[in-house]
Order: sequence, then C-alpha cells, then structure tokens
Amino acid sequence: MTALEAVRARRSWSRVTDDAPTPSELAELVSAAGRVADHSSLRPWRLIELRGSDRDRLGRAISKASGDKGRSSKPLRAPLLVAIVATYRKSEKVPRWEQEAVASGVAHTLSLLLDEAGWGVIWRTGWYTRHKAVAKAHGLGKNEALLGWLYVGGKPPTDRPGRRKPVEAADHLSRMPAGKKREGTKA
Repeated sequence: MTALEAVRARRSWSRVTDDAPTPSELAELVSAAGRVADHSSLRPWRLIELRGSDRDRLGRAISKASGDKGRSSKPLRAPLLVAIVATYRKSEKVPRWEQEAVASGVAHTLSLLLDEAGWGVIWRTGWYTRHKAVAKAHGLGKNEALLGWLYVGGKPPTDRPGRRKPVEAADHLSRMPAGKKREGTKA
C-alpha cells in the first residue's frame, strides 16, 4: 500500500478489540513517526504508553478533574492509549505554537502508521487534557501540555466504511491573491 492509499483508507475506530501492538512494535512506529518536519530539530514532544492499570489511574484522574468519585471508564475503551505530550523548548526561532504543531504531526503520523499496520486508532481529546489532576497522573512538567491520546486496539470485523467523505480540494486549496499594483511600479 502506498502512503496515498493508506491516507485515503484511514478512518477513526471508536470501538476496538482487546488486541494491541507490542511495546517493540509500537517503538518501531514511534521511531518512524518522529521523522516529521521539525524546525531546528527540537523534538518538542514525547509519548506516554498506557496499558493495564495505567488506564485505571487515568480514569481516576479524569473523574477527579470532573469532580466525580470513582473512575471514568473512558480510558478502558482500548487496550493501549498513547498520550501525546507537547514538550516546549526554549527557542528564539521556533514559537510554542510551532512546537505544538510538531507534536501534533508526530501523533497524526503515528496514527496513520498504526492504521496501516492493521490497528484501529482514534485520537481522543477533551477539556480535561489540560486539567491539573490529569497532568499530574501523566507526570507532566511545567513546560508540557497534553494534546490527547491515541486509543489503539484491534480492528473489529466490519463491512461498514468510514463516515468521512472525500475532501474536495477546490474547497480548501487556492492561489495567493495577486498584489495590488502600487503607483509608479511595474507589476
């Protein structure tokens, strides 16, 4: 499968089976995903692998953030969660937003690689990604922000295609507008 075919076939999997890639399989894909464009090679990201009881701890942190007792079952929807963390570096050339874009690029590339390798993936976010209890559960530093989690598991059998419609490029792609001719200049 080519990269173009893999991207066209990609879909989000809100339900997955209990199968998941091994730590070594995940590490190989993370290594490849880390090749995204990265101004000044700051590598302003890290990923946190959550399996087993890690998901229970996250569920308790989400409940705490919500003001609830007990444990949210959201993290139990997949056997593997990969937390996406933007790790901001001091740089005069690369602003924070660009560093966050790099972390997002790594996450999206990883989701494409996981999908192409046969795994069901969905990127989940929520207001609680920026809550103190959830940040503490992940061991985030003051220079870090949680961007969400890739929920990863086996693809269940289905004959139902993804819900996303193809993008019409003409709706989103244009040329730069021609500049106005200034007096006394040749355009």
